[in-house]
Amino acid sequence: MKRKKFTAIDLTMGSLFVALTAVGANITSIAPFMVVGGVPITLQTFFAILAGIVLGSRLGAFSMFVYMILGLAGAPIFAQFKGGAGIMLSPTFGFIVSFILLAYVAGKMVEMKRSFPMYVSAALVGMVINYIVGTNWMYAAYLFWFEAPEGLTYKMVWGWMMVPLPKDIILSVLAGYLAFRLEKGALANTKFRRQKEAV
Repeated sequence: MKRKKFTAIDLTMGSLFVALTAVGANITSIAPFMVVGGVPITLQTFFAILAGIVLGSRLGAFSMFVYMILGLAGAPIFAQFKGGAGIMLSPTFGFIVSFILLAYVAGKMVEMKRSFPMYVSAALVGMVINYIVGTNWMYAAYLFWFEAPEGLTYKMVWGWMMVPLPKDIILSVLAGYLAFRLEKGALANTKFRRQKEAV
């Protein structure tokens, strides 16, 4: 079966999510109040999940791939307005890599069944993928090519991830809810237009 090519609208929507993910990476620079208890509430994962379940598996993953490539090319779109190929050596680069995979998987899940429970489940699965890929990359980075904190253990690295976990769960559920509402709104608008044309 021949794969459908991306349309101009697809590419425009994909570009929008690239921009939203870039804004989400640096939201605390725009809105300092989004630092709660010293923990910044970044929205990169939130928009990566939305990209998958709103745009679909292929376009969602492609938009996150473009986000990664633009950042590696030097555009200051990663967290703290960083960019450049040197980011690949960063312990947190695995989280960026995970955006491509999580968008694809979350999108595939929703394509199988477009129900509210599936949207929320897809968003939470996307978050889990983000944590698994990102945290394991971080541990490997500290073991093999980055200076590790004294007494580093695998358990310690996962312990760090428990701090942002509650807000990421909440944001993932919110992403599933918003995507579902957008889907229903789009279907309602399409139905309304068809009824109007038929009159």
